[in-house]
Amino acid sequence: MALERGTIVSTALRLLDEVGLEKLTLRRLAAELGVQAPALYWHFRSKQELLDEMADAIAVQEAPSLRPLAEGEPWEEWLAEWFRGRRRVFRSHRDTVRLTAGTHPGAETLRTAETILESLVRAGFTPRDALWGIGTLGNFLGGFVLEEQADQERGMTGQDTFEEALEALAPYPHLRAVMADTGAPQSDAAFEHGLALILAGMRTRIEATRGMHKNDGDL
Repeated sequence: MALERGTIVSTALRLLDEVGLEKLTLRRLAAELGVQAPALYWHFRSKQELLDEMADAIAVQEAPSLRPLAEGEPWEEWLAEWFRGRRRVFRSHRDTVRLTAGTHPGAETLRTAETILESLVRAGFTPRDALWGIGTLGNFLGGFVLEEQADQERGMTGQDTFEEALEALAPYPHLRAVMADTGAPQSDAAFEHGLALILAGMRTRIEATRGMHKNDGDL
């Protein structure tokens, strides 16, 4: 049976979950497919091109395309829901943050960025504030999920391990107290809090822009 590009990508994603990004080699992938490594170069010019397509495949397979902001819809809720979905996408495979950070954006990623920019500009953002806001949210999301996945690799996701971490903070009473109050730093509550902080900052920017436009109209 002829080797197909889609089969290579799906097999690579399965291997990513099994062995992680560092051990995902073309030789290992070829062996899994029952071919010699040079056969893969008929479909991908380099390993980087394969990684690029894997990242785009995750974006396409795990989440529907982002719809534009509807007329009158609160942009904060629309954008927050999208980034919650992106967190689920990143968590759907092993090492996804490291994979996407090292790849070139594919067509799906670029279409999404275009949709977000167009929608936020319609909501009142300047193109620059919209782009920088998206970038800040993306950096927060990537760093947050990277820590989540690192905790999974270290086996630090259970309540027992969190309690052990609290005990290790005994010499630092203020830090221990606030950690005991807020819970694990990579919890859903922590993610929502960080997301809300960034959205509040973006809201301040758009209100300032609207205020400048209003003042200009009064002149």
